[in-house]
Amino acid sequence: MREAPALRERLAALVAWASDGTVTAAEALAATVPLSALGVTSLAQMRLIDAVEREFGIEFDFSDGEVDVLNDLGALERRITGAV
Repeated sequence: MREAPALRERLAALVAWASDGTVTAAEALAATVPLSALGVTSLAQMRLIDAVEREFGIEFDFSDGEVDVLNDLGALERRITGAV
């Protein structure tokens, strides 16, 4: 498993990629509001889901309200490391 800072930076890069640069990696790392408030759209969230699932070998289950994990790098990090 990746170390936390490297993992957080990789997730921020994926957010930037998924949002086509609307939200930069630096903005995602510094965010104090939900990523959607920064401009991560539902389409970008879908791209982010696909990228995270592929890269980290996890599956999201949105039937149990897990969608909130997409608005926060810390929540994504915890989901990937199993600390949720």
